[in-house]
Amino acid sequence: MIQGFKDFLLRGNLIDIAVAFIIGGAFATVTTAFTKVVVELLAKLGGSPNFDSWQPFGMNSIGPFLTALVAFIIMAFVVYFGIVVPYERLKKLTEKPTETEPGAPTTEELLAEIRDLLKKG
Repeated sequence: MIQGFKDFLLRGNLIDIAVAFIIGGAFATVTTAFTKVVVELLAKLGGSPNFDSWQPFGMNSIGPFLTALVAFIIMAFVVYFGIVVPYERLKKLTEKPTETEPGAPTTEELLAEIRDLLKKG
């Protein structure tokens, strides 16, 4: 029973997930801080995108929701164009081509040939 628990704790996937959560938390802090910088720059250019005090129809939660929505869109923009796009480009540049040489049989053709040979005996 104790050995099973020890095996569970030392399982590679558990460690990988723990590291991912720690790095994710640290990355969230950096992204949030950068989003605040972007929002501050937007405020300098054209007014503060802060809707916290806006209360249409007497609803107190609409303003903070819109502020959070704007922050989310800015954060998604930053993550996509600052991380995803460069990562995909780098991945494409470092990716080794997996093309077979021209005229080489495909996997399906090889399997069909093996099947036919096995049928003949």
